[in-house]
Amino acid sequence: MKTVTVSLGDRSYPIHIEAGLLARAGEILAPLSRGRAMAIVTDENVRPHLAMLQASLADAGVASEAIILPPGEKTKSWAMLERVCDRLLELGVERSDHVIALGGGVIGDLVGFACSIVKRGCRFVQIPTTLLAQVDSSVGGKTAINTSAGKNLIGAFHQPAMVLIDPAVLDSLPARQVRAGYAEIVKYGLIDDFAFFEWCEANAPALLAGDAEARVHAIAHSVAAKARIVAADEHETNGIRALLNLGHTFGHALEAEAGFSDRLLHGEGVAAGCALAFRYSVRKGICEGQDAERVAAHLRAVGLPDGLAAAGIDAPSATLVEHMKHDKKMAAGTLPFLLARGIGRTYLDKTVDLTDVAAFLDTEAR
Repeated sequence: MKTVTVSLGDRSYPIHIEAGLLARAGEILAPLSRGRAMAIVTDENVRPHLAMLQASLADAGVASEAIILPPGEKTKSWAMLERVCDRLLELGVERSDHVIALGGGVIGDLVGFACSIVKRGCRFVQIPTTLLAQVDSSVGGKTAINTSAGKNLIGAFHQPAMVLIDPAVLDSLPARQVRAGYAEIVKYGLIDDFAFFEWCEANAPALLAGDAEARVHAIAHSVAAKARIVAADEHETNGIRALLNLGHTFGHALEAEAGFSDRLLHGEGVAAGCALAFRYSVRKGICEGQDAERVAAHLRAVGLPDGLAAAGIDAPSATLVEHMKHDKKMAAGTLPFLLARGIGRTYLDKTVDLTDVAAFLDTEAR
């Protein structure tokens, strides 16, 4: 079993990675139960994994109660937050109890936020079941729900007590979901690790086809990169953690235009956003065109969108820019952008003019 630690002083926590880990999660989680039943929040799509987890807990002498929600991005809502909080209170969850989030990023974000506010904060464990959640959203403590104003605008920083990652559960995912998760893997190479980007170029086909060794390596490398960044800037105050948002400013605007629906998965939006960020960097004269094309070519090669048309987005640039104005990073009317001087050379630019972004998007739409 590989273990990566997120170093946050007395709030540090381990990320355990091993194929088949779900089947023996009970023995790992039993010490956290304190002899009490554990609440598990999941969704309808994860029922087979829920059965395995509950059996593993039972074998370890731990009772459990499941809260099963509808699948999909719309579950990250006020209504579902209320439903989860009410049920946790009905179950008598205490501050020192550990709630289990079993599912993808939607479940992890929702449960983490619920646990940040129930009785002013209880503990939780992340067991991510999608590739995107395994390499990104389950680590770092960002929790949130969506609102009519935009994505992830209501939330809190609330770190999990532990993350258990079983790459074997990915075998049950549709290929599209795995590709979407891969976007968050290659992002780490684009941020500050050119050698990892080269590894991705060489190994993406094996990873996407289910090669266990490639998946474990990619997941462990990704969470180690994120753990390092989170430890350096937990609350995104010094600009380091903002690097993790590469592709997200453009990507979230595309997701908003798609109605935060299965029409455009989050990872697909991030992929298109990364390609757009690199091409916009070329427009600003800070990145070589060959680097931007290399990124786009790799995304196309693995079946991910590399721009507006490929993402199925046909909207006026003014509409997309308006979506961007709801970004959490807006400060004094300015929106910082993650741009790139080259592959592995991303930086935060606080001087971007949204009028110029709109002009760029107009050229992209032609």
